[in-house]
Amino acid sequence: MDRIEKLKEYLKTNHKDSFLQHALALEYIKAGNDGEAKNLFNEILRREPTYIGSYYHLAKLLERIGDEEKAIKIYERGMHEAKKADDNHSYNELRAAYEEIAF
Repeated sequence: MDRIEKLKEYLKTNHKDSFLQHALALEYIKAGNDGEAKNLFNEILRREPTYIGSYYHLAKLLERIGDEEKAIKIYERGMHEAKKADDNHSYNELRAAYEEIAF
């Protein structure tokens, strides 16, 4: 069983597990399925806006597919959430990526 199938199997018992969904989205990116990854990241962030790691990966995906305007907004939302959580490491990563695209 490949990683995607294994993660889907785990999600059957807890379909709203953000950690598992995030891991599945990363596997979809590796497999070239940006659409499914994007859907999962968006679902995670709608349900759990404090799941900060998903902002970075969603914004990077949006950059890669050419939606820079939306990527900038996602970086900004992620920086806001990271600040609220006092997560300086994530804030700095998001800020660095944001500055590369916004300036």
